[in-house]
Amino acid sequence: MGSSIIIEKSDKTSISAVDYKNLGFGKVFTDHLFEVDYVNGQWQTPKIVPFHNLSLHPATSFIHYGQTIFEGLKAFKDINGDILVFRPKTNWARMNKSAERVCMPTIPEEIFIQGLEALLKIDEAWFPKEAGTSMYIRPFMFSMDAEIRVRPSDTYKFMIIISPSGAYYSEPVKVTVEKHYVRASNGGLGFAKTAANYAASLLPAKKAVENGYHQLIWTDSKEHKYIEEAGTMNFMFVINGKLITPQLSDSILDGVTRDSIIQLAKDMGVSVEERKVSVEEVVDALKNGTLQDAFGAGTAATVSHIIQIANEGVDYHLPPVAQRDFSNKVADLLNNIKLGLAPDPHNWIHKIKL
Repeated sequence: MGSSIIIEKSDKTSISAVDYKNLGFGKVFTDHLFEVDYVNGQWQTPKIVPFHNLSLHPATSFIHYGQTIFEGLKAFKDINGDILVFRPKTNWARMNKSAERVCMPTIPEEIFIQGLEALLKIDEAWFPKEAGTSMYIRPFMFSMDAEIRVRPSDTYKFMIIISPSGAYYSEPVKVTVEKHYVRASNGGLGFAKTAANYAASLLPAKKAVENGYHQLIWTDSKEHKYIEEAGTMNFMFVINGKLITPQLSDSILDGVTRDSIIQLAKDMGVSVEERKVSVEEVVDALKNGTLQDAFGAGTAATVSHIIQIANEGVDYHLPPVAQRDFSNKVADLLNNIKLGLAPDPHNWIHKIKL
């Protein structure tokens, strides 16, 4: 399909206006974007065009009924200047899982993979070079029918935009256990990367920030006893030398970074338990000193050290980040694999030669 992508290059660039030492996250976008429409039951000819705003009918269905999904992944440049994309086929598969849940067409692998390849090549000059930066890739799809009847749309648009970005969290994070609001419930949309999940999280997350925390620990919707995830990452704990993380369910996103860390932990000989993790268990481990490490895992967040957990109005402080063995080791290893500086035994890296 690569040769069938229509390419319209921009006649100007805004790269000179970018302050690469102060990128922030997801605020800067490159000169081009990838887009393809789904019409009459078929994907049309894909295009790469100059970055532009969208023009939408006021009745466009996703605006009213939220039929929209997205993904997030990162690309880097290695020492030879080639582009390294981390596990794009895993993101493609997860996006199609989300699409099926919200009644959208699945995206062919060649459209997803070759589209992001072509876009990264065209805007390769935008790759940041500073330590801790990456090219963040945001594929997304939304319904396009101009009709306000409640039903699945017949037409869709799939797009990819890319953003040179810095760290999502600029410091270790403080989190608080949420026992009132619900992000997702069994039988719902929690495992899908769809806008509704994030809309549900915004108000309680805002309240948490106002109270001095970076993120929430979402608990199960029925009893609020068991830890699920944060709005931006999965949670992982090291208790008595074991890596423990909530088992996947239809209310927890199957994180790519989560999966990668579990595999690396097994490679390192670390015992891994994917199971229900109660708030009580974590608090008890904090009290008796058996909680050695806690962190969030996500594409944007990568490995985000947790330094404080609040529960029922009590703040519990975790061991200093510098003293943590597992999370520091796995963060370094994962970063080196992404940069092509360490072996890639699981073939996670998708290389694009320039």
